[in-house]
Amino acid sequence: MAAERGRLLGRAGAPLFSRGCAGTRVSLRPEYDAVVVGAGHNGLVAHLLLPQAAYLQKGGLKTAVLERRHLVGGAAVTEEIIPGFRFSRASYLLSLLRPQIYSELELKRHGLRVLLRDPYSFTPLLEEGQGGKAPRSLLLGNNMAETQSQIAQFSVKDAQAFPKYEAFMNRLVSAIDPLLDTCPVDLAEFSQGSLLQRLRALQGVQILFRAGFALGKQLPQYYQVLTAPISKILDLWFESEPLKATLATDAVIGAMAGPHTPGSGYVLLHHVMGGLEGRQGAWGYVTGGMGELSQALARSATTLGAEIFTEKTVSQILLSSDGKVRGVGLQDGTEVKSRLVLSNASPQLTFLELTPKEQLPLEFVQRLSQFDTRSPVTKINVAVDRLPNFLAAPNTSDGCPLPHHQCSIHLNCEDVDILHQAFEDASHGKPSSRPMIELCIPSALDPTLAPPGCHVVSLFTQYTPYTLAGGRQWDNQERDAYADQVFDCVEAYAPGFKASVIGRDVLTPPDLERIFGLPGGNIFHGAMSLDQLYFARPVPYYSSYRSPIRGLYLCGSGAHPGGGVMGAVGCNSARTALEDFKKL
Repeated sequence: MAAERGRLLGRAGAPLFSRGCAGTRVSLRPEYDAVVVGAGHNGLVAHLLLPQAAYLQKGGLKTAVLERRHLVGGAAVTEEIIPGFRFSRASYLLSLLRPQIYSELELKRHGLRVLLRDPYSFTPLLEEGQGGKAPRSLLLGNNMAETQSQIAQFSVKDAQAFPKYEAFMNRLVSAIDPLLDTCPVDLAEFSQGSLLQRLRALQGVQILFRAGFALGKQLPQYYQVLTAPISKILDLWFESEPLKATLATDAVIGAMAGPHTPGSGYVLLHHVMGGLEGRQGAWGYVTGGMGELSQALARSATTLGAEIFTEKTVSQILLSSDGKVRGVGLQDGTEVKSRLVLSNASPQLTFLELTPKEQLPLEFVQRLSQFDTRSPVTKINVAVDRLPNFLAAPNTSDGCPLPHHQCSIHLNCEDVDILHQAFEDASHGKPSSRPMIELCIPSALDPTLAPPGCHVVSLFTQYTPYTLAGGRQWDNQERDAYADQVFDCVEAYAPGFKASVIGRDVLTPPDLERIFGLPGGNIFHGAMSLDQLYFARPVPYYSSYRSPIRGLYLCGSGAHPGGGVMGAVGCNSARTALEDFKKL
């Protein structure tokens, strides 16, 4: 089986969508107004380099997008890893994409289709059923009465509190939402700029004040949400462990942090800021996989005249004698001149590898070197020949998907202490013995992803350290041992799962870094901790997408507002670059 699995996974590099994504038959020109480095995922899933190119194109600039891989999308890609099975190989759910990107780039017209999930969360318990009944489970959906009935199995008090909790969090989201689409206050301009620059910086301060006023007298409670451990926040609201642990997963997902880590509340907030089809907080699957989002973005960009090139690896950012950007150099020796360069790569790659460090301030380099990119994530993509059959919600005889199959299925999440112990394992350099697992089956709603009767399964797991105890690196043996451990956990909830597996693709933090350019394997390009947000993302005084190099900008998840398939970074960065270009 291991040999067969290796043969099947060898297809992962096949250029499934490169021709369509590239969207152009023109040759790379020697000069453009703007060059965008990297055609994909600008954050945990965030990746609006392509809309970035389109926004620049709307501004009247001739733009080229240069992508290292054979297909565009970064972490938002669809790949046929196993013959007949198409996976959202890295990013796998959509919610955070900014509404104006939908409309301004006409993504629906360019083929984007989203499948909404309702219910959206399923947490089965690993317990013996009582009186011949199935083990209990918690199913959360958009029907509040039904959701409350589910929660009441564990606590009537929690069922009554849940609508109030949702309203409380939604108010915080509404207050903070405008910050996502604006450039952070430029502290350099605010403290050292001309009068005009200081007045401009004050506009950003006004947005912060408006957010505070919107929260009113509850501001102290909301401040606590942003700074406290999520376990403390949830303890204030609820008493039942399955509900608290399920909600806590959104506070730690993608973060090398546990439920008792201060500041984990913000990560939860970051995951409830989105919405789909006008429904706040909704998450869904993209028809055809996440690569179809990138395809729609590419089609929109090329319609506006942008030129997108795959298999063009940028090896250096070229500077003029006076320290300004003059273009990029490719791995094959080609030089492409441009007056603007926007990098969708991580801050570390952009400045510590591609840019001559002698041209950068020493303090800037030091702070970037300390930017926290630790990742707990191992993503496992699995092809199966039948639906998982959970003890807590058995399948029907016809084998058709049931409501819970469309959900994010949370395993090893019936108790907050289980999450904490999983984090503790990784803190000591060990993969979690009982990892937190978010299991999704997108083919339950989109049968085009797999052959008839078969399914694709996404296992987003944590915690796994980038480097193992004793300085050991991940190898095939370690990778397979961890995947087997994860499969054992799934088997406990859904007997027969292991026997249904046709093939698998295991991506540890180093794999995520190597394939998708995610530093440390971090899906956000860097921790979403309070010391690395807003003013300080990626470093203080350089949070406005600009860099110490004139004409060089960040447009990836390492800049404000951070990771996720959101696009806000690309929009904000493009507008900043366009504003500066008009002054050249």
